[in-house]
Amino acid sequence: MKRTEILISGFGGQGVVRLGQIFSTAAVYEGLYTTMLVSHGTETRGGYVRSQIVIAGQPIDSPVVENPDYFCAMSKSAYTKFMSLVTAGTILYDPGYVEPERNPIARHVAIPARDRVVQELGKDIFANSFFLGVLGQYFKTAIHKEHFYQALSERVAKFQAENRQAFDFGYSYQEGADA
Repeated sequence: MKRTEILISGFGGQGVVRLGQIFSTAAVYEGLYTTMLVSHGTETRGGYVRSQIVIAGQPIDSPVVENPDYFCAMSKSAYTKFMSLVTAGTILYDPGYVEPERNPIARHVAIPARDRVVQELGKDIFANSFFLGVLGQYFKTAIHKEHFYQALSERVAKFQAENRQAFDFGYSYQEGADA
């Protein structure tokens, strides 16, 4: 597998770090090399949070995401701050939080994570697992679904059944299904 850069950003309390941890753990279970950097504001909840993940089939020279292949924009401020980094990749964004640029350079995919998990599971706290499932679709040939399940059960202590359901909803989500 070639070097792939993933940027996930949103606000504190959305599970940005947990999403990055689960994705990275699943990649390790698959036998891939992976790194993850986390940065956040000083606020406990509601402030800026970012996870940078690099995965590859060989040792990784730098853990810094400079040109994301995939950017999960889970908030408007995250989208505004980082969308210019994505020049040839894909931006996955939640339209409940983000209104994309009118003439975007990168490919944009609307992922109604918050609305779908509230509708299906009654709580928005599972939106990160929905995003994880959608992101997992892009890596079907590189990371097996069972490795995502294994990482989810290891990294999530509470609401394991609901998080797995949210992941499954995201993993089976069809682009444009809500259009």
